[in-house]
Amino acid sequence: MANQTDEIRTDNQTPEDCTHDCSTCGSDCPSRDGGGIQKAELNEHSSIKKVIGVVSGKGGVGKSMVTALSALAASRHGYKTGIMDADITGPSIPKMFGVHRRAGACEFGILPEETPMEIKLMSINLLTENETDPVVWRGPVIGGVVEQFWTEVVWGDLDVLFIDMPPGTGDVPLTVFQSLPIDGIIVVTSPQDLVSMIVAKAVNMARLMNIPVLGLVENMSYYECPDCGAKHEIFGPSQAEAVAVTNGIKLLEKLPINPLLSTEADQGKIEFNEGTEMESILEVLEGLGLKA
Repeated sequence: MANQTDEIRTDNQTPEDCTHDCSTCGSDCPSRDGGGIQKAELNEHSSIKKVIGVVSGKGGVGKSMVTALSALAASRHGYKTGIMDADITGPSIPKMFGVHRRAGACEFGILPEETPMEIKLMSINLLTENETDPVVWRGPVIGGVVEQFWTEVVWGDLDVLFIDMPPGTGDVPLTVFQSLPIDGIIVVTSPQDLVSMIVAKAVNMARLMNIPVLGLVENMSYYECPDCGAKHEIFGPSQAEAVAVTNGIKLLEKLPINPLLSTEADQGKIEFNEGTEMESILEVLEGLGLKA
């Protein structure tokens, strides 16, 4: 894989107005079963048991933080874990883990970087010359890069790969849902008035694509005073339970506002956090049949 956009595949494109519901459409396009879009082949020197996407209907809700904490919880309990940073235009996973080296390569493909806890990472930031280089590519090209993270990266043996996806329901989530063998998604949200509509969009897209929704995580749910223990709902009352019931999904966790976590992420030390956030992922993994 290279940094040149003309080396990125952009084939198998569907019409812009495609709903991906072939039962109501008579068009002969690649989205139709057997029509051209196939699951991408995993790099032959990789073995990944389960793939979980972490999604959000909007930006700024802490999706990457939830991804990182989920990977940490899984790794600490014995799961061989990896993270694919599919947020191509806004990658943050390498910085959170303090990984700044460029990814290497071998005769079998691209080599992911590893953290001290041996969590394997792949991100566009590990391939560009400088971390601050902007990625000014159109959607189909970005989707192609994400697919190549699956086909050309030598992941080795992993129990679970978490995919940190960009917000919304655009090209990258569509590419991931169509091309990768996703076992389910976790939806991340925050306690604001628009939550119900935003979560519904993400859930409905997953269901349209026949992707299981594994649960809901409400981030920044409250702030707990370190002196008296009182909980303050900085962004308003939690709607997590109601939203989960309305959408027929499980509420996994309500994560508090934690300044220490933010500091550790900014300093590239998220891996050294000693909290128990996102240990609910262990139940999710067991529900998928994974044993550490």
